[in-house]
Amino acid sequence: MPLPDSLRPDSLRVDAQLRLARGVSWAAAQRGDHPSRLLHWPWRENPYPTYARLRARGPIVTSSLGFLSANSHTAVREVLRGRDFAVEPPEGFASPDQFRVVALSFLQMDAPEHTRLRALARPAFTPRRMRGYRSEIEKVTGELLDRALARGGFDLMADFAQKLPIAIISRLLGVPERDDAEFVRIGNLLGGALDGAQSARHLRQIQGASAELDAMFERLMAERRRDPREDVISALVADTDEGRMTAAELRDMCRLLLLAGFETTVNLIGNGTMALLRHRDQWERLVADPGLAGGAVEEVLRFDSPVQLTGRWARADTEVDGVPVRRGGQVMALIGSANRDPGHFTDPDRFDITRTDAGDHLAFSGGEHYCLGAPLARLEGQIALRALAERAPGLRPTAMPTRRRTLTVRSLSAFPVTTGSR
Repeated sequence: MPLPDSLRPDSLRVDAQLRLARGVSWAAAQRGDHPSRLLHWPWRENPYPTYARLRARGPIVTSSLGFLSANSHTAVREVLRGRDFAVEPPEGFASPDQFRVVALSFLQMDAPEHTRLRALARPAFTPRRMRGYRSEIEKVTGELLDRALARGGFDLMADFAQKLPIAIISRLLGVPERDDAEFVRIGNLLGGALDGAQSARHLRQIQGASAELDAMFERLMAERRRDPREDVISALVADTDEGRMTAAELRDMCRLLLLAGFETTVNLIGNGTMALLRHRDQWERLVADPGLAGGAVEEVLRFDSPVQLTGRWARADTEVDGVPVRRGGQVMALIGSANRDPGHFTDPDRFDITRTDAGDHLAFSGGEHYCLGAPLARLEGQIALRALAERAPGLRPTAMPTRRRTLTVRSLSAFPVTTGSR
């Protein structure tokens, strides 16, 4: 996706613009503007108290910077599902440049283009495909745990949570195993890009990662044209050759599938294991009955959502949970807040893997942009948490986990653990 002139990495204006934007939002945060506080450390390290303060002010709160936050479960659901909201701004309004630094296919589009491209990606996530993925996920999970558990102490993120989903999405796309390590590095860079560019240097890193990914996919596309296989890239190459999408659309879709297939599941496994080990009674419950892994996944998605927020634009004057929203209003839909709303979930700050309504979370968004890969993320999460409970019942942290300084995705970069003793 070409960048506007004002955000080209060789422009000295980039850092100045970004510093100004950060300074303005930091000043607003210091004055007590809770939506702005979510943009900054230390509030974003634990956003849940800020979410509670926002919900206390109402389902929709307007920041002093002009954007709105949707805070309640009802408000976030209405924004995600409502026909009056879109991911692209209406005519006459512009999205801030720094938040559109990487092209992510239909994730950033509305109908009809969204509908067309999503339909081309859907066959990768059919029930038949899911049944085929299960055995591969179980195999990779077993191999990773064999190596990690043999050492006793390991990094849950680097040795397991990151390697499992990147291996699976690579197999799904048809990417050679030799590229997995590069995919982890690129996936982390692009995941951070969802918060926008933080500096000219960061922008160059994002562009470099995108260019590397494009080169890898172009090489694979050429190989699949010569030698088609039973993988997603082969199917998408056929769609391109038959005129159903362009080569650029294919590259953007592959980038989206990699990022979505990586970030959500990495964070589900990492956040989930951390929550289980911090709530030892829940870990012991899962160890005693690994069949609770499905419920544990839903509760993790609710309690500490891998994706904390998403943006929408009001394309008409409307109402959200009874609050007027004007056309052109930019809304930050706080998924993490919705999933801790006491107006929807009883005792929402309690982590309980047997919670009966945990599946009513909004962690996979909603409406026409509901996460296409949700079944795969759920399957990987269930298999991973069950395997950990069965094979490492004495699992314990050996140090505090390290959190990535990102807002949109809530994740860990390191989590030292040991198999321990019972």
